[in-house]
Amino acid sequence: MRLFRLAKILSVASRFGIDEMIFEHEPSGRLAALSRLFHFWRRCDSPRAVRLRLALEALGPIFVKFGQVLSTRRDLLPLDIADELARLQDRVPPFSPELALAQIEEAYGRPASAVFAEFDSTAVASASVAQVHFARLRPEDGGHEVAVKILRPNMHEVIAHDLALLDTLAGLLERIWSDGKRLKPREVVAEFAKYLYDELDLMREAANCSQLRRNFIDSKLLLVPEVYWDHCTTTVMVMERMRGIPISQNEALTAAGIDFPALSRAGVEIFFTQVFRDGFFHADMHPGNIFVATDEVHHGKYVALDFGIVGTLTDVDKNYLAQNFLAFFQRDYKRVALAHIEAGWAPADTRVDEFEAAIRAVCEPVFDRPLHEISFGRVLLRLFQTSRRFNVEIQPQLVMLQKTLLNIEGLGRQLDPNLDLWTTAKPFLERWMKDQLGWRAFDRGMKQEAPNWARILPQLPRLVHQTLTREAPADLAPVLAALAAAQRQQNRLLGLIAVLLAAALAIHYFQ
Repeated sequence: MRLFRLAKILSVASRFGIDEMIFEHEPSGRLAALSRLFHFWRRCDSPRAVRLRLALEALGPIFVKFGQVLSTRRDLLPLDIADELARLQDRVPPFSPELALAQIEEAYGRPASAVFAEFDSTAVASASVAQVHFARLRPEDGGHEVAVKILRPNMHEVIAHDLALLDTLAGLLERIWSDGKRLKPREVVAEFAKYLYDELDLMREAANCSQLRRNFIDSKLLLVPEVYWDHCTTTVMVMERMRGIPISQNEALTAAGIDFPALSRAGVEIFFTQVFRDGFFHADMHPGNIFVATDEVHHGKYVALDFGIVGTLTDVDKNYLAQNFLAFFQRDYKRVALAHIEAGWAPADTRVDEFEAAIRAVCEPVFDRPLHEISFGRVLLRLFQTSRRFNVEIQPQLVMLQKTLLNIEGLGRQLDPNLDLWTTAKPFLERWMKDQLGWRAFDRGMKQEAPNWARILPQLPRLVHQTLTREAPADLAPVLAALAAAQRQQNRLLGLIAVLLAAALAIHYFQ
């Protein structure tokens, strides 16, 4: 089976001229000459990036998804290939209704008719990992209309098989490609495997959805479906059915009276809120996963779907990014260079003035220009090239953020080509920084630490005395003994004061 699959991969690679693209980088040149002997039956008249995309589509859904993830690594790929791979669509034919019903019965131990009052066996959406059906819960479970996401059968075996082949091919690339070791293809495959296996656990996706919904529960900009946990398993996820118009259907949105400029600004705010306020963001924001609500209550709100891939950022990451964004907006390129060095991402001996000049050359041309005149893909590529020149490490936790930024760019171009991303984002970031560094941040920190104070303050007199006694020189022992005697008489009073102070603080910060 594996040999047959490998033969198919090699056949497809040869048919689209992918082997020639790879072998041309082989140092000896012999493999490239050999591959050109068979050029007469290839479809090599298209650009290389198009041929690569077509080859991945011919190899099936796992390779399509690999191409999608690879498109985010603009630090590794030429821009034309990264742009073309970003066009890959994760759409495959649905599996049969019989298999869907069998998956449900296996998950619940009873047929779909015993779990749902209604179940539509015709899939409404289908992708490489799972497909979605509409249903209605039974009256005793609330009778809600729901969307049921069902994992494709035998996905673990299929994915393990294709990942093993990808790893083998990546190892081959490292040996025959001149840039193989620098581009680290096996590490890229390992990174892809991590994301793919995460998507196979629908309980993990349900948790992602629930977290995002909680973050935006009172939002006027974004709707996230409710998860019905009693009906979720690792292979079946049941959530609230959401209604709206896909964001790619401009004519339908116009007919529904959607304000496109307002929608584009809301998209920017949602993105920056997820990244900087929550450090938890939807990392698969292609048009197929974003709807716009048109009902009277939620008219014009975004509707988020498909939560298999999310990104997370630490407080350190968020502060670093916010400082960099604000420095970019203020054109303070020296601050950007220093932030890289202080974070340890650039070597400590980096010449700040040279790094500053290189960053200025990349970023200065994009300011004060509308979005339709700016390609974030090109800006990212030039930044990565500059980073490589100064030995800056590309942080793996930011790869999904880069991907999401490119999705935002695509949505922004579609909704409002004249959107000025810088003007839209700058006030939000300035408010966020004030919240992180100002009085509100101090107040928030006090509230978080109040429980610790309530526990520690009554113990302070004893802890101070123990520390002084343990660390004092021998000739101070008589003095400390006298102090200890006096302290014993005051301990009750001090302890009472500490308890009262802790109680007052707790009441203030918990009210």
